[in-house]
Amino acid sequence: MANNSLEKFVEGVRQIWGPLTSELVTGCRQHLEELVKASSTEEWLAALHWEAPAYHELYRDPAHKFVLLAHTEQAGLYRPPHDHGRGWVIYAIQQGEIEMGTYARIEAPDASVKLVKRNSTLVRPGQVQVYLPGDIHDTRCISGPALLFRFTERDLKKEDTEEHRVTRYVERDGGWTLGAP
Repeated sequence: MANNSLEKFVEGVRQIWGPLTSELVTGCRQHLEELVKASSTEEWLAALHWEAPAYHELYRDPAHKFVLLAHTEQAGLYRPPHDHGRGWVIYAIQQGEIEMGTYARIEAPDASVKLVKRNSTLVRPGQVQVYLPGDIHDTRCISGPALLFRFTERDLKKEDTEEHRVTRYVERDGGWTLGAP
C-alpha cells in the first residue's frame, strides 16, 4: 500500500508496464499528472524543494528498468536539441515554467543534416510533455527555479554515455546540425 504520492506513482506505473503503446504512454502520463499535484508537505517533495538538486534519482525500477528523475533548473538554463536514442521520456513540471521546442531532422541531397523547428510549447506546473523514440527537442527554463520530473523507460545516461545512442545537435552557421561524432 502506497504511503505517499511518489509510492503511488511507482505502484501505478508498475501495474500498467509493458511494451510501448499508446495506452502505456497515456497511463504513465496520467500518473505523472497526479504526481506533480503532490503536496509540498510530503517529505520527499519538501526535500527536493529545500535541496534543489540539479539531478536526483527518485526511483529506478529493478524489474522494468524505468527511471524517475527530478531536476531543478534555474531561469535561462538551455539544453540544445537532442533525442533520447531508443528511449522515450515524459517531462512533468511541478514548479516553474519550461519552454520545449520540437524539431524535424532534414537531410539535404549532399547528406548534410539540419534541424527545422516545428513548434515551441510553454510547459507550466501540472503539465506534461511526451517525447517518443526519435523525437528531437530542446528545453529552456523560462521561470525558475523550476522543478521538473523526467520519467524515462530506460536509463538514458547509459543510453548516452555507454551505448552512444543519443544524438546531440550543435548550432553552426545560424542553424542546428549534427554535433561531432
